[in-house]
Amino acid sequence: MVLVHGFGACNGHWRHTWPALAPSCEVIAPDLLGFGASDKPRSALRDELLTPGSVRYGFDLWAELVADLATDGLGDRRLHLVGNSIGAMVCLNACLRLRRQGHPPQQAILLDCAQRTLDDKRLAEQPPLARLGRPALKQLVRQRWLTALLFRALARPAVIRQVLLQAYPSGAHVDAELVALLHQPTTDPGAVESFRGFINLFDDHLAPTLLDALSSGAGAGETAEAASIPVRLLWGEADPWEDPGEARRWAQAYACIEELIVLPGIGHCPHDEAPDQVNPILQRWILGPMPT
Repeated sequence: MVLVHGFGACNGHWRHTWPALAPSCEVIAPDLLGFGASDKPRSALRDELLTPGSVRYGFDLWAELVADLATDGLGDRRLHLVGNSIGAMVCLNACLRLRRQGHPPQQAILLDCAQRTLDDKRLAEQPPLARLGRPALKQLVRQRWLTALLFRALARPAVIRQVLLQAYPSGAHVDAELVALLHQPTTDPGAVESFRGFINLFDDHLAPTLLDALSSGAGAGETAEAASIPVRLLWGEADPWEDPGEARRWAQAYACIEELIVLPGIGHCPHDEAPDQVNPILQRWILGPMPT
């Protein structure tokens, strides 16, 4: 099982998950490139020249790294991808990549998957002033001096705690350990570069497109068995950023989604806010019999 964290988080964000699941299966929780203890290379936006040592942060890069990690020495073992927030998007993209490579995972489990409402492909959904101001916003957030100022304003323990209290409506498990887990990587050289890369992802994958591809059957060179990758959704009803109503619409629209569970009163990171509720669900989904 591969656990993929969300934006601004790290593998330690699964601190309440892997102890519950590790006795029953092998658990891998990487730090995505640019986060946690991983390297944080210089960002190169889509229209910028790639220089030695720079990368284009985005869902293709992260999915490639997760797919490579997942298949390294996999053998005949069953693979489960579990992601939270943008990590769920990475898992979806990695599923398609692995399917094309002939190594489809058993399933993808998405916890409060990022809906990416600020992507340019969803610009029509924004209020008129936001649409009008989008070109200026994109010019501003690409400026390194501004992203550095913004990053330093946000990457402070007190601010991190405030954001966590929004993400965790119950306040459960918002403790000094969690704040330190999320703050420490922001002090690394290059942390502002991964932040810059992420906040400039105005044209990247959207979950419905990936879910549609997973629901559409086998592609060229893919067997029907390989094409069938179940997706399960686990959502906090009180998520302040990712609308559970959207998750319900996805569950109705895409054949690959086999189950949706919504947890009342829980926010954006259910695995950390309510592990007593989430871990039994994950154990049932992962350790129970897979569809034939």
